[in-house]
Amino acid sequence: RILVCDFDGVGHQYPNGWKGATVIDGEPVAGYVTFLREAVKHFNVNIYSSRSGQEGGIEAMQEWHQRYLQGGDRRVYDALYWPTSKPAAFLTIDDRAIQFIGTWPSMEELLSFKTWQGK
Repeated sequence: RILVCDFDGVGHQYPNGWKGATVIDGEPVAGYVTFLREAVKHFNVNIYSSRSGQEGGIEAMQEWHQRYLQGGDRRVYDALYWPTSKPAAFLTIDDRAIQFIGTWPSMEELLSFKTWQGK
């Protein structure tokens, strides 16, 4: 089963917003590394971002993950996938999404959307 994890604002804190595909200046979101350790036991974990399809974006995310998945976490890093386009997933974890539950959200709901960091 494929689990897609968004990177910006989900894996790393994304404190300064978009600075380009190769600039990642945030620390991990609390619990992210621990979550990955467990998730790779159950899913094919795909790390995906809008930077994934841009030159240098995947390499920048890989370097960032190598920095925070050191030592015994090499097996976790080696289990990660780095798609260039969003794969068909069993589940997706994203900070900029609304779960569709059979009814369409109002425009007010969409226009007032805030990420977990903005709430």
